[in-house]
Amino acid sequence: MAEIKDPENTILIELKDGTVVIELLPDVAPLHSQRMKDLARAGAYDNVCFHRVIDGFMAQTGDVQHGDMEDGFNIRMAGTGSSDMDDLPAEFSKLPHERGTLGAARSANPNSANSQFFINFKDNSFLNGQYTVYGRVISGMEHVDAIVRGEPPAAPDRMINVKVAADA
Repeated sequence: MAEIKDPENTILIELKDGTVVIELLPDVAPLHSQRMKDLARAGAYDNVCFHRVIDGFMAQTGDVQHGDMEDGFNIRMAGTGSSDMDDLPAEFSKLPHERGTLGAARSANPNSANSQFFINFKDNSFLNGQYTVYGRVISGMEHVDAIVRGEPPAAPDRMINVKVAADA
Protein backbone atom coordinates (compact mmCIF):
# COMPACT_ATOMS: atom_id res chain seq x y z
CA MET A 1 0.00 0.00 0.00
CA ALA A 2 1.22 3.51 -0.79
CA GLU A 3 2.35 5.87 1.93
CA ILE A 4 -0.61 7.91 3.15
CA LYS A 5 0.54 11.50 3.62
CA ASP A 6 -2.81 13.05 4.60
CA PRO A 7 -5.17 10.49 6.21
CA GLU A 8 -8.01 13.03 6.44
CA ASN A 9 -7.97 13.40 2.65
CA THR A 10 -7.37 9.77 1.72
CA ILE A 11 -10.13 7.29 0.88
CA LEU A 12 -9.79 3.51 1.27
CA ILE A 13 -12.09 1.47 -0.98
CA GLU A 14 -12.21 -2.25 -0.28
CA LEU A 15 -12.90 -4.28 -3.43
CA LYS A 16 -13.09 -8.06 -3.81
CA ASP A 17 -9.41 -8.28 -4.78
CA GLY A 18 -7.94 -5.71 -2.39
CA THR A 19 -7.86 -2.10 -1.26
CA VAL A 20 -7.77 0.93 -3.53
CA VAL A 21 -6.20 4.02 -1.95
CA ILE A 22 -7.41 7.37 -3.29
CA GLU A 23 -5.77 10.69 -2.52
CA LEU A 24 -8.42 13.42 -2.56
CA LEU A 25 -7.56 16.87 -3.91
CA PRO A 26 -9.29 19.34 -1.56
CA ASP A 27 -7.15 22.24 -2.80
CA VAL A 28 -8.52 21.67 -6.31
CA ALA A 29 -12.08 20.52 -5.61
CA PRO A 30 -12.97 21.15 -1.94
CA LEU A 31 -16.72 20.53 -2.25
CA HIS A 32 -16.37 17.24 -4.11
CA SER A 33 -13.64 16.04 -1.74
CA GLN A 34 -15.75 16.87 1.31
CA ARG A 35 -18.82 15.16 -0.19
CA MET A 36 -16.90 11.93 -0.71
CA LYS A 37 -15.64 12.02 2.88
CA ASP A 38 -19.13 12.75 4.24
CA LEU A 39 -20.69 9.86 2.31
CA ALA A 40 -17.86 7.49 3.23
CA ARG A 41 -18.20 8.38 6.92
CA ALA A 42 -21.96 7.81 6.73
CA GLY A 43 -21.38 4.33 5.25
CA ALA A 44 -23.38 5.36 2.19
CA TYR A 45 -20.88 3.90 -0.31
CA ASP A 46 -20.68 0.48 1.37
CA ASN A 47 -21.98 -2.33 -0.90
CA VAL A 48 -22.63 0.06 -3.81
CA CYS A 49 -22.13 -1.54 -7.24
CA PHE A 50 -20.04 -0.49 -10.20
CA HIS A 51 -22.99 -0.01 -12.55
CA ARG A 52 -21.16 1.23 -15.66
CA VAL A 53 -17.75 -0.18 -16.49
CA ILE A 54 -16.44 0.43 -19.99
CA ASP A 55 -13.23 -1.33 -21.04
CA GLY A 56 -10.56 1.16 -22.05
CA PHE A 57 -12.52 4.06 -20.54
CA MET A 58 -13.68 4.08 -16.90
CA ALA A 59 -15.50 2.38 -13.98
CA GLN A 60 -18.48 4.30 -12.58
CA THR A 61 -20.07 3.81 -9.15
CA GLY A 62 -21.43 5.81 -6.24
CA ASP A 63 -25.21 5.66 -6.72
CA VAL A 64 -26.00 5.56 -3.01
CA GLN A 65 -29.76 5.66 -3.71
CA HIS A 66 -30.16 2.70 -6.10
CA GLY A 67 -26.73 1.03 -6.17
CA ASP A 68 -26.72 -0.67 -2.75
CA MET A 69 -26.52 -4.38 -3.56
CA GLU A 70 -27.83 -5.30 -0.08
CA ASP A 71 -31.14 -3.41 -0.15
CA GLY A 72 -33.72 -4.39 -2.81
CA PHE A 73 -31.09 -4.08 -5.54
CA ASN A 74 -32.23 -3.63 -9.15
CA ILE A 75 -29.33 -3.27 -11.61
CA ARG A 76 -31.59 -1.42 -14.07
CA MET A 77 -32.06 1.38 -11.51
CA ALA A 78 -28.39 1.59 -10.53
CA GLY A 79 -26.85 4.76 -11.90
CA THR A 80 -30.08 6.77 -11.82
CA GLY A 81 -29.85 8.03 -8.24
CA SER A 82 -27.81 10.18 -5.91
CA SER A 83 -27.62 11.11 -2.25
CA ASP A 84 -30.22 13.24 -0.47
CA MET A 85 -27.72 16.13 -0.39
CA ASP A 86 -27.82 19.04 -2.83
CA ASP A 87 -26.01 18.68 -6.15
CA LEU A 88 -22.54 20.20 -6.32
CA PRO A 89 -21.36 23.01 -8.57
CA ALA A 90 -18.63 22.09 -11.04
CA GLU A 91 -15.07 22.54 -9.77
CA PHE A 92 -13.26 22.29 -13.09
CA SER A 93 -9.50 22.68 -13.09
CA LYS A 94 -6.53 22.20 -15.37
CA LEU A 95 -5.94 18.72 -13.95
CA PRO A 96 -6.23 16.18 -16.77
CA HIS A 97 -8.33 13.03 -16.70
CA GLU A 98 -5.40 10.62 -16.58
CA ARG A 99 -5.30 6.94 -15.75
CA GLY A 100 -6.30 6.52 -12.11
CA THR A 101 -7.92 9.92 -11.64
CA LEU A 102 -11.28 10.22 -9.92
CA GLY A 103 -13.93 12.20 -11.77
CA ALA A 104 -17.35 13.42 -10.68
CA ALA A 105 -20.15 11.77 -12.66
CA ARG A 106 -23.03 14.09 -13.59
CA SER A 107 -25.91 14.63 -15.99
CA ALA A 108 -25.74 17.04 -18.94
CA ASN A 109 -25.89 19.87 -16.39
CA PRO A 110 -22.28 20.57 -15.30
CA ASN A 111 -23.55 21.52 -11.83
CA SER A 112 -25.32 18.21 -11.16
CA ALA A 113 -22.60 16.04 -9.58
CA ASN A 114 -23.72 14.47 -6.32
CA SER A 115 -22.51 11.06 -5.11
CA GLN A 116 -21.51 9.19 -8.27
CA PHE A 117 -17.92 9.09 -9.48
CA PHE A 118 -15.71 7.27 -11.94
CA ILE A 119 -12.12 6.09 -12.06
CA ASN A 120 -10.36 6.43 -15.41
CA PHE A 121 -8.80 3.24 -16.80
CA LYS A 122 -6.66 5.31 -19.18
CA ASP A 123 -5.93 8.90 -20.11
CA ASN A 124 -9.25 10.40 -21.25
CA SER A 125 -8.27 13.89 -22.36
CA PHE A 126 -11.64 14.47 -24.06
CA LEU A 127 -13.11 14.80 -20.53
CA ASN A 128 -10.70 17.58 -19.52
CA GLY A 129 -12.46 20.74 -18.37
CA GLN A 130 -15.88 19.04 -18.55
CA TYR A 131 -15.89 16.80 -15.45
CA THR A 132 -14.45 17.67 -12.04
CA VAL A 133 -11.25 15.81 -11.12
CA TYR A 134 -11.05 15.48 -7.34
CA GLY A 135 -8.79 12.55 -6.57
CA ARG A 136 -6.29 10.02 -7.85
CA VAL A 137 -5.55 6.37 -7.14
CA ILE A 138 -2.18 6.13 -5.39
CA SER A 139 -2.32 2.37 -4.72
CA GLY A 140 -4.43 -0.56 -5.89
CA MET A 141 -5.10 0.43 -9.50
CA GLU A 142 -4.69 -3.26 -10.38
CA HIS A 143 -7.88 -3.90 -8.36
CA VAL A 144 -9.73 -1.23 -10.34
CA ASP A 145 -8.48 -2.84 -13.57
CA ALA A 146 -10.05 -6.15 -12.42
CA ILE A 147 -13.60 -4.74 -12.01
CA VAL A 148 -16.16 -6.64 -14.12
CA ARG A 149 -17.06 -4.78 -17.34
CA GLY A 150 -20.56 -4.01 -18.60
CA GLU A 151 -23.23 -1.33 -19.03
CA PRO A 152 -24.48 -2.65 -16.67
CA PRO A 153 -22.41 -5.72 -15.81
CA ALA A 154 -24.44 -8.94 -15.55
CA ALA A 155 -22.91 -9.63 -12.12
CA PRO A 156 -21.48 -6.28 -10.98
CA ASP A 157 -18.63 -5.80 -8.56
CA ARG A 158 -19.18 -3.60 -5.53
CA MET A 159 -17.38 -1.33 -3.14
CA ILE A 160 -17.44 -3.58 -0.08
CA ASN A 161 -16.40 -0.84 2.32
CA VAL A 162 -15.36 2.80 1.89
CA LYS A 163 -13.57 4.72 4.66
CA VAL A 164 -11.62 7.89 5.26
CA ALA A 165 -8.09 6.71 6.18
CA ALA A 166 -8.10 8.92 9.30
CA ASP A 167 -10.99 6.80 10.62
CA ALA A 168 -9.58 3.38 9.68
